[in-house]
Amino acid sequence: MADDNKIYVTEEGLQKLQDEYQNLVHVVREEVKAELAEARSLGDLSENADYDAARDKQSQVESRIAELENMLQHYVLIDTNSGGKKIVHIGSTVKVEFLDTREEAEYTIVGSTEADPLNRKLSNETPLAKAIIDRKVGDTVAVDVKVPYNVIIVDIK
Repeated sequence: MADDNKIYVTEEGLQKLQDEYQNLVHVVREEVKAELAEARSLGDLSENADYDAARDKQSQVESRIAELENMLQHYVLIDTNSGGKKIVHIGSTVKVEFLDTREEAEYTIVGSTEADPLNRKLSNETPLAKAIIDRKVGDTVAVDVKVPYNVIIVDIK
């Protein structure tokens, strides 16, 4: 269960989280406070749409700040420069061949916060990533999804 709280990030991903956190805490939070003060100055709060909108925005900002604080307390840095290119791990770039179509694709396994399937960055929580983590070049792996398929690991970088 302790693994459930871990947030896997690369150095680049960690920097993005830290930058977003700093911006929300030091810039956006202050902007929202100013918006709330402005809306309060307009009078009756019970029928003040600006005040309601500012409160909603404040709630969203504070929620995201709390989420980022949790991530920054529980992150595990992915070492993308480790020499372990014999076994697939988070941070590996892996070329796989889909056995049903004979097509090859290359993916980088990242933590869920950095996942970007359109740029071939797969979350470690996806069925394909789960299937190939801790496997080696030449292994044929079954991916457990609704319609299962098999891949062979062609290369690990």
